[in-house]
Amino acid sequence: MPQIQRCLISVTDKTGLVEFARALAGLQVELISTGGTARLLREAGLAVRDVSEVTGFPEMLDGRVKTLHPKILAGVLAMRDKADHRQALAEHGIGGIDMVVVNLYAFEKVAAREDADLAELIENIDIGGPTLIRAAAKNYQDVAVVVSPTYYLSVIEEMKQTGGDVSLETRWRLAQKAFSLTAAYDRAISARLARIDIREGRVIERSAMLPATLDLRVERAMKLRYGENPHQSAALYSDLEGGVAGAQQLHGKELSFNNLVDLDAAWQLVLEFERPAAAIIKHTNPCGCAEQDSLAESYRKAFECDPVSAFGGVLGFNRAVDEETAREIAKTFIEAIAAPDYSPEALAVLTAKKNLRLLKVVQPRRGDLVIRSISGGLLAQTPDLHVFERKQALVKTQRAPTLEEWAALEFAWKVAKHVKSNAIVYAHAGQIAGVGAGQMSRVDSVKIGAQKAVLPLQGTVLASDAFFPFPDGVEEAARHGITAVIQPGGSVRDEDVVAAADRLGLAMVFTGIRHFRH
Repeated sequence: MPQIQRCLISVTDKTGLVEFARALAGLQVELISTGGTARLLREAGLAVRDVSEVTGFPEMLDGRVKTLHPKILAGVLAMRDKADHRQALAEHGIGGIDMVVVNLYAFEKVAAREDADLAELIENIDIGGPTLIRAAAKNYQDVAVVVSPTYYLSVIEEMKQTGGDVSLETRWRLAQKAFSLTAAYDRAISARLARIDIREGRVIERSAMLPATLDLRVERAMKLRYGENPHQSAALYSDLEGGVAGAQQLHGKELSFNNLVDLDAAWQLVLEFERPAAAIIKHTNPCGCAEQDSLAESYRKAFECDPVSAFGGVLGFNRAVDEETAREIAKTFIEAIAAPDYSPEALAVLTAKKNLRLLKVVQPRRGDLVIRSISGGLLAQTPDLHVFERKQALVKTQRAPTLEEWAALEFAWKVAKHVKSNAIVYAHAGQIAGVGAGQMSRVDSVKIGAQKAVLPLQGTVLASDAFFPFPDGVEEAARHGITAVIQPGGSVRDEDVVAAADRLGLAMVFTGIRHFRH
């Protein structure tokens, strides 16, 4: 392939640019540039030709117009294997441009600032950059387009090996990256400007949630061996901004689809607690959860809830795992762990387990939409971030909860939020004792939670993620020794349910908030 002879450079992100441009110059590539980029290269001692010199036309309109000119765009778009294209360039004295090195105004950085006004947003919309990038990518057979400093080293290495060019395969990969960049850039602009209305000359900001058009762009982070079952293909996509999807895997074999789903369930649950907390997840439901004064004690208490189900489970911790906790974990088979960190001593213990997957998770921003696919479309909702406050609850029974019961009710309510509906949680303060999940009737969840319980239920409290449609659920729970109930209320039979609680000597509080989880 012919040697790259002319390169147009115009970048906002100047990371590594001088070194890259110096390497190009060393390969006898002529450098063409604009504004601040040209100034930087000259200060580094490189010979640079101004775009205005090539076009014969000065930059104008505060730099809004500089590269949008036939002598630039024709040089990029001309197809070298077409005689009429070559003839047209010759007739108009236009030289071909073989490489375009462009990145864009940092619109997303400006858009992320809540104080950015409309004028600033508009001014940070790049016009010439996307045009050049798309033109070069369209003509990938003849033009190499480089849109990020991350590609500089590989491009130079290949040019040195080939005598000054890059392969068609490399040009195509660069073009793919280029089209992906401009697509993401346009999506960012569209999403931010969709939040702005102009009414009677006034600029009005709207909520960013549930936009009229939902633009999604998430990079594939890894391919998975398979999906929920071996006959299904799967991959993980991540924006690398934290959470389980952006976690750092410190040890263990590759993660499975189901591992990731369970790890996220564990991580989301332990984030509910301020004190050291541990969660044990099996098939997205907690089979153990506790909040104690130490992480090791939290794990021991969580494990006590259901040791049989804990075998092969997935763990979540809201503190760095220490050696004592690690030694407790090592006593049984665990699939994977999500935690904010691990002490060196804990890592020494846990990495002795060859297949145990260890994830170091950074908490991302909370508040992004929760999205789920259905046939033919997507469902989106705001996340369930409601925080229960005791003062907002309504005591509905003749007897109010004791202080000990209140502590247990608040703990159970946090856990119930993370159990699949119909959700029932038996608990003491800081420790669950039984879980009934995913049943078609609430009374069945009450029964299963009691049947599964290993710990004594006498003196526990009960949390229900939604109202009791009949008194039978409360009556069934009372048979197993509960003393208090927390539930949203809202049933047409609330009076009957409360009357049953009074008859049984239970305390019952209504939260007014439902926590369905499907």
